[in-house]
Amino acid sequence: MIVRDLETAAGEGRKIVDPGGNWDSTRLLLRDDNMGFSFHITTIYAGADFRMHYQNHLESVYCMSGEGEVETLADGKRYPIKPGTIYILDQHDEHMLRATSEMKMACVFNPPLHGKEVHNADGAYELTAETVTA
Repeated sequence: MIVRDLETAAGEGRKIVDPGGNWDSTRLLLRDDNMGFSFHITTIYAGADFRMHYQNHLESVYCMSGEGEVETLADGKRYPIKPGTIYILDQHDEHMLRATSEMKMACVFNPPLHGKEVHNADGAYELTAETVTA
């Protein structure tokens, strides 16, 4: 059994801060845990407005607190995000995420992340990232 708490995990180096200043993410479950997915608690900072395109991963995102919107760039559709909303990037959707207020999100990635990933120039996580790159 694996048992972790958010505060301890953050203090053990599992908290990654976006070099672009949009988010931080505490990675509670990672590839080395051998569960087939990773699980993170991510804070999207108020006023954040950034593009992502997970070409190598599928992601599900559940909003626990805060408000904002996600926009799919292929069709320009905008979806409001509030507590209780989940959005699922099942087609490697290129998207914009905007935070009206600070949002706390529970995120699941498949394949699982290694733990130190930050977005590359395309807004994606690399499959083989082992260290934080700025």
